[in-house]
Amino acid sequence: MIRPATAQHTLDVALGERSYPIHIGTGLLSGSEALTPYLAGKQVMVVTNETIAPLYLETLCANLPDNVELRTLVLPDGEQYKNIEQVNRIWDALLEAGFNRRCTLVALGGGVIGDMVGYAAASYQRGVAFIQVPTTLLSQVDSSVGGKTGVNHPLGKNMIGAFWQPKAVLIDIATLATLPDRELSAGLAEVIKYGLIRDEAFLGWLEDNMAALRRIDPATVSEAIARSCQIKADIVADDETEQGMRALLNLGHTFGHAIEAHQGYGNWLHGEAVGAGMAMAATLSEQLGLISAADLARVQAIIDSAGLPLAAPANMQSNDFITRMRLDKKNVDARLRLVLLNALGDACINDATPENILRNLIDRYPRA
Repeated sequence: MIRPATAQHTLDVALGERSYPIHIGTGLLSGSEALTPYLAGKQVMVVTNETIAPLYLETLCANLPDNVELRTLVLPDGEQYKNIEQVNRIWDALLEAGFNRRCTLVALGGGVIGDMVGYAAASYQRGVAFIQVPTTLLSQVDSSVGGKTGVNHPLGKNMIGAFWQPKAVLIDIATLATLPDRELSAGLAEVIKYGLIRDEAFLGWLEDNMAALRRIDPATVSEAIARSCQIKADIVADDETEQGMRALLNLGHTFGHAIEAHQGYGNWLHGEAVGAGMAMAATLSEQLGLISAADLARVQAIIDSAGLPLAAPANMQSNDFITRMRLDKKNVDARLRLVLLNALGDACINDATPENILRNLIDRYPRA
């Protein structure tokens, strides 16, 4: 059941002493009360990128307490910069400023910034506080919640990292007003994922409200973000370090990460690759007899309605996919583990798909 939209949502990620709130609303960056309760001490470093800095950095910094020792760091923008060299720039800045274990890092930006700042926080002096302030739909509904941090490696996406929970997540939906259409669609991939893996009623709501989401209707977007974050928070609370059911959050990601790595990080947006990956996973689910042809058509229709690709890249063959997929973090004892669909709203982990069936799917899958 979808709740009526409200002006502001506050959700909790229940992890015992590491629990934290997710605040969702409009204008959160403009109030000092948003960040102040979650600062560990007087030393604060705000890390952002070249795209977000001119839009929101001044507003956020102006609303920090007057007595903080504030530093800012602006990194280049793009998935291709999600690497250890950029994290090293964060460590350099912290050390040069003499920041101690009571410092707080603030990640202002999309998933790339959030993941790198979180990893820097997890490892600086063996762990300091950080706050997520996501500014893209994808980071608001997915990467800012759950404590996965890290960087990419040339051989695989997100292969270097740590689990490190933020002190809070502050989602100001006003930041979506400056989000390009392509980035908005990329974020919708992760929203659709939640309906597919956990909540068919939410999937139906998304089908009915996709046009409003794509024009960034505030109440509709707020409701979609809140429902997505609640689903992820519930799963993370049950399986923080992905020993079991949290892997279901990777629907489409095994195929999608292979696309991103093979095409070169940044050429396909993460959400675009996940959109195509979910379509491939649904197609395999249908071929294995787990879902019906009508279910598959429904999956394809909602991915397409969000402005996401359904086809795989023309330059990738089955060997390209499987070589990359064998590096996936979900794999156990050399068995390829895929997230598939038992039904719409009910995902499962499958490690028994014969390789010849997987190769046949990839070889026959549409290319663009």
